Amino acid sequence: MSSTPFPIQDYALLDEQECDKRIIAAKQKLGKHCIILGHHYQRNEVFKHADITGDSLKLSREAAESDAEYIVFCGVHFMAEVADILSRPEQIAILPDMAAGCSMADMANRVKVDKCWAELSQVIDVDAQVTPITYINSAADLKAFCGEHDGIVCTSSNAQKILQWSFDRKEKVLFFPDQHLGRNTGFQMGIPLEHMVTWDFSKPMGGLTEQQIKDAKIILWKGYCSVHQAFQPEHVDDFLEKYPDTHVISHPEASFEVCQKSEFIGSTENILKIVKEAEPNTRWLVGTELNLVNRLNEECKDQGKEVHFMAPTLSMCSTMFRTDPQHLAWVLENLAAGHIVNRVAVAEQDAVPAKKSLDNMLLAS
Repeated sequence: MSSTPFPIQDYALLDEQECDKRIIAAKQKLGKHCIILGHHYQRNEVFKHADITGDSLKLSREAAESDAEYIVFCGVHFMAEVADILSRPEQIAILPDMAAGCSMADMANRVKVDKCWAELSQVIDVDAQVTPITYINSAADLKAFCGEHDGIVCTSSNAQKILQWSFDRKEKVLFFPDQHLGRNTGFQMGIPLEHMVTWDFSKPMGGLTEQQIKDAKIILWKGYCSVHQAFQPEHVDDFLEKYPDTHVISHPEASFEVCQKSEFIGSTENILKIVKEAEPNTRWLVGTELNLVNRLNEECKDQGKEVHFMAPTLSMCSTMFRTDPQHLAWVLENLAAGHIVNRVAVAEQDAVPAKKSLDNMLLAS
């Protein structure tokens, strides 16, 4: 047994077949001590090795309830952070590739959000009037910010419940980092667009007037998912012109204009559920990440369903794609040899308030 971790460079040139053999062997050796989590957007070569698949919150909660000592999260950095926060102290969260981040999560950071909060306080009483909500697709220190300010976390599945929880307590919401989830959810709840303003973090006072801030019901952070920005209203129009009987379903991270042209709006789990439970021999146009859509199409073929990716050009989550079989084999063989690599551990100063905001979400939803 090596006394030092195996270097990742030794795995870079392994082909998929060799990786598969080594991943399977390492999994067998680790047994119940390790659990592999696979997010829906993960590439198939990695996804097939997951013990549990799903969206990020579901995966973290199930891992925390497992007997596993090691939680290997095939996803992106904020997901492994959530797994670490929600897991037991003796459990260790691991991310196969530390460069697997989230561009949308990076659009909001603690410095920018603190500055926003301070600027808002010049116009309104933020502590009395505003509940901060962070989408789960955010760094741990932003979840901590929400915990410190009586705020909460939301997912794409429970955003409406979380907004209602917030409005039951205070009159306004600061929603970050994804403007589209906030806007689409708010509109579904009957909030007019003119009462939802966008905070441009690159401008003083978010580029808003004092009156706009005072009149706003939801203050939306100017953040977005680059994958879901690829979908355009004309993509829906062009497809429906060719196939008018198509059902259109989009993730709420897509733009307001795309979601307004969609028959259904839903999280990854809801998209899967709606399409899988639909009538046979139906056609679907889906506005979410490519790997999920392709996998769903394959799973539904025997029901005569055709599932199409909304954008005419390929668009996948490039940071999610960084987790490859080579990195998975590397972390698993190191664990099997007694070496922990790529551990994700949230500092207690952030983990405690972050867990408070997550606990608020779990109680509210």
